[in-house]
Amino acid sequence: MKKDPAKAAGPKTGPKTGPKSAESHTALVRRARRINRELAEVYPYAHPELDFENPFQLVVATVLSAQTTDLRVNQTTPALFAKYPTPEDLAAADPAEVEEILRPCGFFRAKTRSVIGLSKALVEDFGGEVPGKLEDLVKLPGVGRKTAFVVLGNAFGRPGITVDTHFQRLVRRWKWTEETEPDKIEAAVGALFPKKDWTDLSHHVIWHGRRICHARKPACGACPIAPLCPSYGEGETDPEKARKLLKYEKGGFPGQRLNPPQSYLDAGGIAAPPLGAG
Repeated sequence: MKKDPAKAAGPKTGPKTGPKSAESHTALVRRARRINRELAEVYPYAHPELDFENPFQLVVATVLSAQTTDLRVNQTTPALFAKYPTPEDLAAADPAEVEEILRPCGFFRAKTRSVIGLSKALVEDFGGEVPGKLEDLVKLPGVGRKTAFVVLGNAFGRPGITVDTHFQRLVRRWKWTEETEPDKIEAAVGALFPKKDWTDLSHHVIWHGRRICHARKPACGACPIAPLCPSYGEGETDPEKARKLLKYEKGGFPGQRLNPPQSYLDAGGIAAPPLGAG
């Protein structure tokens, strides 16, 4: 890894430099892009944290990830995809059997209806193939703009901004926008960056939110972008105490994927255990 967030953190008394209260748009763009560059060095291996081998698996896994962790989805989908490897298979599945597989994901009845419904739509409307256009993806049961952009960016290589809860929290902490509605956040943040950067930007922000800039107690004292953050001090500023708050590979713990990219493993990341292990 290129940077140790604990070593790169700002001092206990707060960063020496930071954005001014009356920040111009040009200054905001520069600061936002610098934050993204810094995070790209901290997380050079950032990737989707859902295990998938094709667009169908990714869209199903993303729908299942609502109101649960990517880890729990990754521990659940191997059994699902082993039994129902194609949209045709899942479209014809017995809902009761699917519910039993999806039970660990929570809201398993609603999620069963969604994944069977989207599979039927794929078979009936798209020839069994996941469409590569936003307007088609959002027609699928359980698929909104957030899910669609995950699929477009990571299965089709088409740039998109994924506005999940971590993304929403961090961009407001960084004062990139004061918007609270996902579509308005998407538009405001998208205007600060070249379109080609949107997918990687989403990964960087979400990874930082999961590992360091937590919702309840951000690890400010172990944050590599503390000097650029106008919200520095909302969390623990003592470097040693903050270091203990780090999650996943930053804290020496497993990540969320059972089968992460080799670049993640090469950087010291640890694969997650399968369901029921340990």
